[in-house]
Amino acid sequence: MFDWILVLVAFVGSFIAGVIDLKTTEIPDQIPYVMAVIGIIFHIIQSIVLQSFNPLIYSLTAGIGFLVFGLFMYYTGQWGGGDAKLLSAMGFLLGNVNVTTKVFFPLPLSLFFNVFFVGAIYMILYAVVLAFLNKKIWYEFVHQIKSNTKMLVMLNITIAAVLIIFGILSLNFFAGLNFMELVLIEIKLVIITIFLFLVWRFSKTVEDVGFKRKIPVSELKEGDVLLDSKVWEGITKQQLKQIKKSGKKHVWIKEGVRFGLAFPLALIFTIFIGDGLLILIGMI
Repeated sequence: MFDWILVLVAFVGSFIAGVIDLKTTEIPDQIPYVMAVIGIIFHIIQSIVLQSFNPLIYSLTAGIGFLVFGLFMYYTGQWGGGDAKLLSAMGFLLGNVNVTTKVFFPLPLSLFFNVFFVGAIYMILYAVVLAFLNKKIWYEFVHQIKSNTKMLVMLNITIAAVLIIFGILSLNFFAGLNFMELVLIEIKLVIITIFLFLVWRFSKTVEDVGFKRKIPVSELKEGDVLLDSKVWEGITKQQLKQIKKSGKKHVWIKEGVRFGLAFPLALIFTIFIGDGLLILIGMI
């Protein structure tokens, strides 16, 4: 009963935070704070009932460990502060929870890996949806592909040449591959190279066209993130007043993938499907 209550709180809290993030680009601090407090209180009660410090220790270890990692992501400009706090809150809630047999690792650790596994899929879908809403992204993407066609062709010729040389050597010295196996490996690597190039170019185009905007200072509002900001932190009311008094007419702002919904999705994936990391390893 304790475990499922904590899972429910983690899902509902992260889902509400994700929806708000999707609408406003901000995750209110109150949500992860309340989640963390509930998690700690429940684990204290569980420790008293079981007469063991382990539930509380596991909760604190997961929550604090996730917070340290989240702050690292925040100060390196990868995440917003709300994402870091939300991950930490889920650690405090799920530190001693065991509600599924689908995972190989402890639930908090499986969730941690799945945040990135599910999050990567979420970010790709988010970027695709954004591109459909902003036609300039597709135009620029096609332009970039045409501009880099020669580079892509040269890259694949280089890969093919290296593989041919490797194939000759392997047939002479290792005798581990026949001609058709070498051809298949070459084709696969060329396809993977093209795919990775297209994904990288598409992501870069979305970042340049969809996530960066030049706007009049009159349209700047509290919570917008300036392009030159090293951390994902929106400007305050005081900073907004200073910018408007500076005499600037335009400023560049940036947005990112509104990542909040990746947390409840990762939780559902963890409980009902399992470890994304092991699934990925099995596909290789």
